Amino acid sequence: MRIASGRREDDFEINVIPLIDVMLTLLMFFVMSTTFVQHSSMKVTLPEASATEQSREEQNLVILVDVDGRYFIDNNEVLNPGIETLKEAILRIAGDDRGRAVILRADAKAQHQAVITAMDALGQLGFDRLSLATTPSKAESAK
Repeated sequence: MRIASGRREDDFEINVIPLIDVMLTLLMFFVMSTTFVQHSSMKVTLPEASATEQSREEQNLVILVDVDGRYFIDNNEVLNPGIETLKEAILRIAGDDRGRAVILRADAKAQHQAVITAMDALGQLGFDRLSLATTPSKAESAK
């Protein structure tokens, strides 16, 4: 009489180690190749206004003025705050498209001169579609 051992000959085993390796490789590939949309990495406190929000186009050029008067064009900082440097940076990012809409996101406590300098640079370059970003006023939000 033969006593059966713990395993039969026809049992099979699935080795999951290669499967885990492949899955981790795919996971790393997708994590590294994914682009994450960041609308604004700089935090600014926008001024309040009672106007309603307008439709947003994806091709807008965003110029940000922070509380210290520094300029950021599409999340790239302009190192020299002079108007000529600002114009060169705008030209580098916008190219020849003067019909492109520009959104100026200025901090509520930013110096008025910094905002006017940005508007002046845009005007000298021929941009005529300028919007100032605001947040809804507290009175409008309560309604």
